[in-house]
Parts: sequence; structure tokens; C-alpha cells
Amino acid sequence: MQRHKHWIDKLIRLHACSDAVSWCRTYDSLDDAWQSCTRGDWMLWLLGRLSGKPGSEARKQLVLTTCECARLALPHVKTGDDRPLKAIETTERWAIGKATIQEVRAAAHAAYAAAAAAAADDDAAAAAAAYAAATAYVAAAAAYVAAAAYAAAAAAADARSNILKRCADIVRSHYPKAPEL
Repeated sequence: MQRHKHWIDKLIRLHACSDAVSWCRTYDSLDDAWQSCTRGDWMLWLLGRLSGKPGSEARKQLVLTTCECARLALPHVKTGDDRPLKAIETTERWAIGKATIQEVRAAAHAAYAAAAAAAADDDAAAAAAAYAAATAYVAAAAAYVAAAAYAAAAAAADARSNILKRCADIVRSHYPKAPEL
């Protein structure tokens, strides 16, 4: 267990959740854990903690990755409500320099309104999906929020696990190697 100490201690100092830390203790290295991880929300959280300053190129890559994950929530959005999709698309445009942060904020506010409307209609899946899209723009600051929000849209534990695994695969497609702690 001593060989784990160094990298696990770094995760603890970053304030990783206790479930993630416990799970990571079963691996010899962060790289091994990264390749085996089926929790995209954990991976996005770690990348968010390590990806640099807001607006940096590293953060923009993370934002695009998070938007791709947030798109997994779109099937849960109420038919005809395009606000969550617009929030994701505007955020993606911002990350490639084709939208302003003000446009992103406006799209995010609209997606939050969609989430509130869905919640008022007692449509938990649509509310969570809209919230996921809205939070995509803050991915660089709190990347795991989008993953957690749309994962909550899935009613069954198996569906939630499937979405998180798909998100983990998306993260690995953009970040094949674990980040440096």
C-alpha cells in the first residue's frame, strides 16, 4: 500500500471525494486507475482541478470535452426545448473563439430556465438534462457538475452507470493519459 501513498495523497490534497479515493487505492498508479475508470464525472472533476487558468487553451479543451459529455443528456430534454442544446453549442463556439463569454452566460441562463420549467412540470429527467447543458459553460471551473447533473437524469442505476461510463470513454478519447498530479 505504500507505493500508492504519493499519488493518493495528492488526490486527497485536491479534495477528491472519499468514494473516488477509496476506489483509487485499489490501483498501483493514477494511469492504471485512469484506464479503468468508469466514472466520467470523477475524471472531469480531476481535469477541472488540474487544467489551468480559466480561458487557457487547456481549459478550452476541457470545456469541449465536457460539452461532448453534456450532449449525452439531450435525449432527456423535453421535445421542442432547444435551450439546453443552444447552451452547449454556444459554449462549444466560445471554446473555439467564435462566441463571447456573455453569449455563453445568456445561453446558460436560458438553459437554467428550461431546467426550472421542467422541474415545475415535475419532469426530473428533462430538468437534469437542461441543468447539465447549462452547466457546461462552467466546466472549466467545476467540470464534474455537468456529468453529475445529466447522470441524475437517468432513473435507474444501470442507466446512470452507462451514462457515466460513456462519459469516461469520451474523456479518455480526449485525454488518453491521466493528467499529471
